[in-house]
Amino acid sequence: MEIDLNDYTVIKEGEAEILMHKKNKVFFNKAQVNNRDMSIAVLRAYISKRKQEHEAMLSKRARSSGKAPVKDVSSEVSKEETPIKNGEDNGKTNGETSQDGAKEAVKTTYEPARRELKPPRVLEALSASGLRALRYAREVEGIGQVVALDNDPASVEACQRNIKFNGLMSTSKVESHLTDARVHMLTNPKEFDVVDLDPYGAPSIFLDSAVQSVADGGLLMCTATDMAVLCGANGEVCYSKYGSYPLKGKYCHEMALRILLASIESHANRYKRYIVPVLSVQMDFYVRVFVRVYTSASAMKNTPLKLSYFYQCIGCDSFHLQSVGRSLPKNKSVRYQAGVGPVVPQDCTHCGKKYNMGGPIWSAPMHDQEWVASILNGVKSMKDRYPAYDKICSVLTTISEANRKNFKELLDVPLFLCLHSLSGTLKCTSPSAAMFRSAVMNAKYRVSGSHVTPLGIKTDAPMEVIWDIMRCWVKNHPVKAQSPEHPGSVILSKEPSLQVDFSRHVGSLSKAQVKKEARFLPNPEKHWGPKIRAGRQITSKHVSLIGHEAVNDHLNGHKEGEEKQEDVTEDDEPELKRQKTEEDIASTS
Repeated sequence: MEIDLNDYTVIKEGEAEILMHKKNKVFFNKAQVNNRDMSIAVLRAYISKRKQEHEAMLSKRARSSGKAPVKDVSSEVSKEETPIKNGEDNGKTNGETSQDGAKEAVKTTYEPARRELKPPRVLEALSASGLRALRYAREVEGIGQVVALDNDPASVEACQRNIKFNGLMSTSKVESHLTDARVHMLTNPKEFDVVDLDPYGAPSIFLDSAVQSVADGGLLMCTATDMAVLCGANGEVCYSKYGSYPLKGKYCHEMALRILLASIESHANRYKRYIVPVLSVQMDFYVRVFVRVYTSASAMKNTPLKLSYFYQCIGCDSFHLQSVGRSLPKNKSVRYQAGVGPVVPQDCTHCGKKYNMGGPIWSAPMHDQEWVASILNGVKSMKDRYPAYDKICSVLTTISEANRKNFKELLDVPLFLCLHSLSGTLKCTSPSAAMFRSAVMNAKYRVSGSHVTPLGIKTDAPMEVIWDIMRCWVKNHPVKAQSPEHPGSVILSKEPSLQVDFSRHVGSLSKAQVKKEARFLPNPEKHWGPKIRAGRQITSKHVSLIGHEAVNDHLNGHKEGEEKQEDVTEDDEPELKRQKTEEDIASTS
């Protein structure tokens, strides 16, 4: 069937091009270029890592068997014996003997078919326009088949159209199917080396089938855009979807990452599987995690050690974590027991207020620094192939900060403090981030920033030390008196037990900060965020999502038969008045 290009807009991203219908029939969000670029960078690192692990496994097996690799045996046979072509002998006895010897050597070591590493199969569970699948197929070297699924006929039609539009390479590597992704994943257990979940909203309904569909050592990439739920606006909804109760705090975006990781681990445990996070990021309006999935009933027992409940004081920024489980050595084995608690009294020891309890959340490391360094190096070496290079490079740089050995984002410190929030509790001016970090490091504790916010402070210093630092700061920068019951007044009423040194520490700034490299970039354009679900009619209510111009163009497109705006019916006038008022406000702001 011929395609009328007048009805479509050609969108190019990376090396892929797609046709988007002007009536918003299939979902597409330009802002997700950051997500797609980060996924391609991780996928490239995974393919390289997978190859290294396979070669290391073969070497280990060859050493343990005491045999040379098959290729060496076959090469020796070809030199010393009569050559054999296409598995057939040449009719001579020595040829038969050499063939049997070669088979014996192959059988003693490993079959070539088993030794051969097949290209990774990728499943994009919710493909929509198919742009992500097309970019994987065209840009990632060494990738195998990419299966794109969707249960919306319009999306599958658009995906198939875009596959053909991108030429022979895409048609040979990408296949699109109209099916429920959950059913497809359940009926294909451990079939895919990479599973990509990027739904519109919560991924919770796909997690159970996704963890079953990933091959051992495979990569699961998962996005969650329901940030209001994950960040504590609807705690009961979050608990019903993810099995964790969130609390409102400045660390809410990192908490969202850890809730998602805990939920994936919970689903994996039901099938004697567990996850190992390699990268977890919060970007724009969503969180994105990259985890490897393994099968091991014994390793799965460590899950309670990776999860924690957390207590947040309602009066100040103090929070504490309590592990769900613990392990004790027993002879040559390990004994697992419930965690010991509570770790906090009924009232906060700093301000006297009560605690809220949330969780459980993932309290083990969210990143693998070796992976992060590898991904970052790969991105920098292929700068021209990433449309969102600046953004993903800044995020990876903030996570790694590899040039400062003691300054990279602390992996074993869940959540973080906010410097402005600490100052807000005491009603004082805020110290600079470098000064506060110096005070913590001079007190012999570790400290780092967070990739989530430039104001985040990760540290292993106890809250007593944090508040002592702030008390000493306030002594040099007095504040107005507050009511005695105010949390800040209660905290400041206690004398500091620590002599704080605010002198500049050599490690208070990372090399990226010293060089003034960009780490937290502004949005590249207005209305850079979530977009309207495909198929929904655009109205004046969507101004905050797509802007006045896009809304006006759409509304005017539906009124082409009218000559002037004065000819509209009385029912439409209130809507147009609201629209004009919003335009006036926007133009004056």
